[in-house]
Amino acid sequence: MTAGLVGETALITGSGHGIDAAIATGLAHAGVDVILLAPTADQLDETTNAIRASASSVEVRFVTTHLTNDDQRTTAISYLLPGGPVDVPIKNAAAVEHLGAHARISPAQLRQTFENDLMGAGRGVRRALAEAVRKAVRTGHLPPGTRLPSSRRLAADLSLARNTVADAYTDLVAEGWLTARRGSGTLVADRMNTRPISARLTAEPSGDLCHDLIPGNPDLTTFPRAAWLKATRRALAAAPADALGYGDPRGRPELRAALADHLARARSVYVSPDHILICAGVSHGLQILSGVLAGRGARNVAVESYGLDKYCALLAAVGLQTLPLPFDTHGTDPLPPVGTDAVLLTPAHQFPVGTALPRDRRTAVVDWARRTGGLVLEDDYDGEFRFGRQSVGALQGLDPDHVIYLGSASKTLAPGLRLAWMALPPALAEEAAAAKGQIDSCEVLSQLTMAEFITSGAYDRHVRAARRRYRDRRDALVTALAQHAPKVRVIGTPAGLHTVLALPPGTEQRVLQAATRQGLKVAGLSRYRHERSLDALSDALVVGYGVPSDAAWPQALSALVRILS
Repeated sequence: MTAGLVGETALITGSGHGIDAAIATGLAHAGVDVILLAPTADQLDETTNAIRASASSVEVRFVTTHLTNDDQRTTAISYLLPGGPVDVPIKNAAAVEHLGAHARISPAQLRQTFENDLMGAGRGVRRALAEAVRKAVRTGHLPPGTRLPSSRRLAADLSLARNTVADAYTDLVAEGWLTARRGSGTLVADRMNTRPISARLTAEPSGDLCHDLIPGNPDLTTFPRAAWLKATRRALAAAPADALGYGDPRGRPELRAALADHLARARSVYVSPDHILICAGVSHGLQILSGVLAGRGARNVAVESYGLDKYCALLAAVGLQTLPLPFDTHGTDPLPPVGTDAVLLTPAHQFPVGTALPRDRRTAVVDWARRTGGLVLEDDYDGEFRFGRQSVGALQGLDPDHVIYLGSASKTLAPGLRLAWMALPPALAEEAAAAKGQIDSCEVLSQLTMAEFITSGAYDRHVRAARRRYRDRRDALVTALAQHAPKVRVIGTPAGLHTVLALPPGTEQRVLQAATRQGLKVAGLSRYRHERSLDALSDALVVGYGVPSDAAWPQALSALVRILS
């Protein structure tokens, strides 16, 4: 029964006693890593000690959880999310007769397997029910004032526990989606804001809750902790001793090889692993490149009229002058003035305006680099997240000898990992590696883990799930604005972790002040304008939808719509 499971991970509920404890011990003795769930620490201690006494080489993890408790159940569910470490789930011995090695378990299989114990008992179904009501309200299927069925009736109709429905209703009332009055039942709240704009912009804050809508960060609550931990264990087990030394300033060869394959497949970047340089963020990479360019005699770097001022500061720190490029209805005009040595662009999803560089302009800037010997510095900002259509390939694929590609894990995974990479032209690779070695090196364990994360397929799975999540959030934002603030125009390509909302002229600062009073952290477009730019776009908000969790996003969206409607 266990021959094909050695090296896999099994999760066993109710493993503090009886047949489930015996199964857990038997699996561990056969070489299977186990995760144990039981209501009390004493039960877990007994099973854990028995396993460690007879099978010291396997990994044992345990979670003390009452499956009827929301917070404890959430901890348990965190081990079961897609991409997690569970290869074989065993629910109260129900799966024993069907045991077999599974390369992956789909989310649907996990939810079905643990439906009664983990999901159906409360939070999973409760969350799904609440989200279904939110969606119906957002789309107009449940207009304001609609009376909902009683919790008893809806529970009977859906074959759910009444408490599950009642708890979902309670959540929705607390969030402002529903109202509940004694004798009147549960109604859809009036979420339309009919006050005049002057009243909305001077309203007192609704509370001290703060939603971060500043662009640039992902939802860190969805970081794949279990899958990352699994990759770390595997990477450490396979790493040679010298991997923990200072090593090659270019970075670990395992990660450079994994990135060369991934970038060719996902972003049409063609580079030898020898010409990839691992760095601690795109800013770190740009710092390295700035020194190399200045050392070669460069003086001028053309930049986008709207962008991150910290990049301009890094260039200026080594004496490079930044020249803002023109901006029109098609986005950045990337052809730089005479005397420009390099161009810094975000062609996949221009930050912050959100446009994609058109095909003719992509070709034109590459032709400029070939003709003049200049360099294009391509920051692939949000390049992994394009919705509704195939991603645009990187500029680097058009001319690897004149385009330097910069990418990172900051948006796809977490900025705290401090993992980024550059695909360099062969003529620059050695010089850039030497410059990096003089500045700083990068932490090795994260590099080894990232290499394993990519080669195992976990990175692709995580990015696909994140792409769906952020697409849904953007869709909800666009739908809410169309219904409640139709005069607000959404600008830019459907992609990335942010979008731009055009405002009436002269209102940007007042809307920002109103947002602050409503507990929203949001940025105005003007903050990203280059100080020497001759182009001034209309007033707008740059709204990031990456940071709020799935649970917090409806509240953040509701607060945003209130100040815009």
